[in-house]
Amino acid sequence: MTAGPAPLAGRTIVVTRARHQARELTSLLEAAGAEVLEFPVIKTVDPDDWSPTDEAIRNLEVYDWVVFTSANAVRCFFDRMAHNDADARQLAGCRVAAVGTSTAARLVDCGIQADYIPDEFRAEGLVEGFLERGVGQGTRVLVPRALEAREVLPDTLRTHGAIVDVAPVYRTVTGDGDSGALARMAVGEVDVVTFTSPSTVRNFLVLVADTPARGVFARAALASIGPVTSDAARVAGLEVAIEAEPYTAPGLVDAIVCWMESAG
Repeated sequence: MTAGPAPLAGRTIVVTRARHQARELTSLLEAAGAEVLEFPVIKTVDPDDWSPTDEAIRNLEVYDWVVFTSANAVRCFFDRMAHNDADARQLAGCRVAAVGTSTAARLVDCGIQADYIPDEFRAEGLVEGFLERGVGQGTRVLVPRALEAREVLPDTLRTHGAIVDVAPVYRTVTGDGDSGALARMAVGEVDVVTFTSPSTVRNFLVLVADTPARGVFARAALASIGPVTSDAARVAGLEVAIEAEPYTAPGLVDAIVCWMESAG
């Protein structure tokens, strides 16, 4: 952080990530002096059908690439590998890609060093990098991911001749929020609400829909981790004041600090 000591002192910021994922962002904001209200709007649960993933795990040797688009995907995929008496050794013949530094770090925790981490932490940027690395006609690609994830990555790779299998390893449902944070939002005691994925935007709006907290955006700024999340917010009729660059938790905190400083 380059903005000086405690640049967010006196500010109250809402973190909407799932509780098990919120620690990094919460810690960074607190280190910058902010009071953080965790309001988890997402929970991850098992997919209804594990059979596509189990089949992929049994046949990992056929894939040229395995692509992880989130830290959740890494965690859930390796948990399912363990359920199938498999481990990181089954990936020895594959190249592995990670979207984002947190995803890559989670892979390292599982004993895997990513072969490719795109400079742009979006599916669109990842596709370009794949093509530069020779992915094309007949390349076998496995994408373990959320059940309801965007189709940009698999569909675009398929248009270039790749054979892409999607393995759902979790699905997201609306979280429980937090009654204390809801009350603070309702009385205007929040400066910034952070969103780290399109689903955090959608689920947040569901949780505040019939409460006084639905007016939070009349007083608080919306901070987005990147363009995909920002687009989802705008589609929902929200104004995005802050957007991270790079699209990471540290990037989001830095963007909030810069915005606060410029806003006075």
